[in-house]
Amino acid sequence: MSKIQPTLQTVYYASNYVGLLFDYVAAQGLNAEDVLGEPRPSGGNSLQVFTGAQWQCLLQRAAVALDDSLLGLHVGQTIEPATLGALGYVFTACQHLGAALLRWQQYERLISNVETSVLTLSPVAVEIVFVNAPKDLGPLIDEAALTAIVEFSRRLIGQCAAVSEVCFVNPAPKDISAYEAYFGGVVRFAQPVTSLRIDFGLLQQPVLQPDATLLAMMEHQVSTLLASMPAMDHLERGVREAVANLARSGEVSIEQVAEQMHITSRTLHRRLARVELKFSQLRDDTLVHLAKVHLRDRRLSLNEVAWLLGYSEHSVFTRAFSRWTGMPPQRWRDSSGEALT
Repeated sequence: MSKIQPTLQTVYYASNYVGLLFDYVAAQGLNAEDVLGEPRPSGGNSLQVFTGAQWQCLLQRAAVALDDSLLGLHVGQTIEPATLGALGYVFTACQHLGAALLRWQQYERLISNVETSVLTLSPVAVEIVFVNAPKDLGPLIDEAALTAIVEFSRRLIGQCAAVSEVCFVNPAPKDISAYEAYFGGVVRFAQPVTSLRIDFGLLQQPVLQPDATLLAMMEHQVSTLLASMPAMDHLERGVREAVANLARSGEVSIEQVAEQMHITSRTLHRRLARVELKFSQLRDDTLVHLAKVHLRDRRLSLNEVAWLLGYSEHSVFTRAFSRWTGMPPQRWRDSSGEALT
């Protein structure tokens, strides 16, 4: 059975990504809501989305109002980790750019559900090919998306590194010098697929420290978690602290925790057994307590709480939390009278 081709009406973009355009228009001295004919995307606990058709229309209105044929290139360059809220912290918690790009692929549906990205690794480079996109996305959408990925990557590693090759499906504009200047590598238009090619050495570049504001918020919540728990011996506290910190980067294993504690997983297992503790129980108990700390923070949406606990799917987090507590996270949040600010 052939895969159904998506359309501009069936794909979507998350509100935090669309918000880049509102910020950019405002930075040019115009009233963004007047120019775009839409209220600014709201924050809060709901994930507001815009269809591809809406996003295309907003970009076209801005391009006309600003008389800017390079709008996609300009808007994409304004992205930064904080743009994506707590999800941005997940990316900055990765050790190197290659790991961050893999996480981007894992979470891309939470930023936009448009194309499927396929990563192909060779000894010298990684190629990211975007397939199964609507045929009528147009240059503004494509150029904003690829520029955003490149800009986000550069901000993660703190350097304006060149991309080996960028391919667009759109026809070439009369002058491509602005594209060549920004991407720093070969830029091709009218190609069969949209793609990025990045040198393997660049993927090994370490990611800079996480955003200071987000880091402070997360560390405060981990401290709140540990302070709220009963007295623990040194071993138990070390395991719980490692689980809480590692949860931001994905599923936590005993091997990862042992590495943070500078011992082998066999040694950790033996020491836990000696005091009649099981790693899986400690991990799940820590995660449920940390989930409750995050849920009390009304600044975080349920999706962001799921991301910060290493769940790429909100539904998987909901099932886990329901198993832990007997109720879904939204009901627990509604019934909890406490809140962190």
